[in-house]
Amino acid sequence: MDNDTKRFVRVPRDFESLRSTIIERKASMPKRLAQVAAFALGNPDEIAFGTTASIAAASDVQPSTLVRLARHLGYEGFSDLQSIFRERLRERTLSYEERLATLEQSEGDEDANLLSGFIAAATQSINRMAATVETETFTRAVDILAAADTIFLIAKRRSYPLTAHMTYALSKLGIRHQIVASPNGVDPEMVQFATPKDAAIAASFSPYAADSLSQAEGLADRGVPVVAITDSAFSPLAARAACWFEVAEADFAGFRSLSASMALVMALPVAIAERRRKLHHPKTAKEKME
Repeated sequence: MDNDTKRFVRVPRDFESLRSTIIERKASMPKRLAQVAAFALGNPDEIAFGTTASIAAASDVQPSTLVRLARHLGYEGFSDLQSIFRERLRERTLSYEERLATLEQSEGDEDANLLSGFIAAATQSINRMAATVETETFTRAVDILAAADTIFLIAKRRSYPLTAHMTYALSKLGIRHQIVASPNGVDPEMVQFATPKDAAIAASFSPYAADSLSQAEGLADRGVPVVAITDSAFSPLAARAACWFEVAEADFAGFRSLSASMALVMALPVAIAERRRKLHHPKTAKEKME
């Protein structure tokens, strides 16, 4: 990229902006640049910690490809691009004590700032998903899940509340399901019961939970359709899913929201139940309208 072109390119200076830029440009990127860009978004910690040589080896490209990607995106060089990943890591690895200390530095009423900050992050997350989620994707997910004998629910760490809520909702709606969250460590054995007649919902956000990825991949390999909830087109979950939702949650002082994701998993069980009702009683909806 020459200097004249750079004047008209807004170079992303934070990870979320960089992620959005890569996703927007992925279709037009040369094959090798798209390959390393996918690796970068799927393995952000490795980009932050690694050397040019180690990252190139891990992503199966030449070191010069890293420099080419950086310049393609408008950066001076790879170290400039790498700084975005390092800043993201610094923000994400703040201890809870450090996050609380950051909150204490804000001016004004501390309690009011705290509440308004989390409300703002939740609102931003919801608005972002409302603007980007496609009705066709939601319909496709409902088709897959409504046809399943059993729905397997996979999520770990901060994503776990999503499957916990779905367990409650699916139970109340009489939909057979299995949450993969055993206290005695038999999750790998639990997913072995799934067949192509079943389906799975898997949720994971960067940095992705290794167990969630391996379980979803194993299901996909055996022909079990996976509906993924994740944060990037380059997410390992998206790559193996029958259909997937991109949900980019906002954060406040390093604490990420789950508001948009929760809205989605509240809608899915109800939509699945309604689809099944119509399939089993196809005349009911029409009769009610007459």
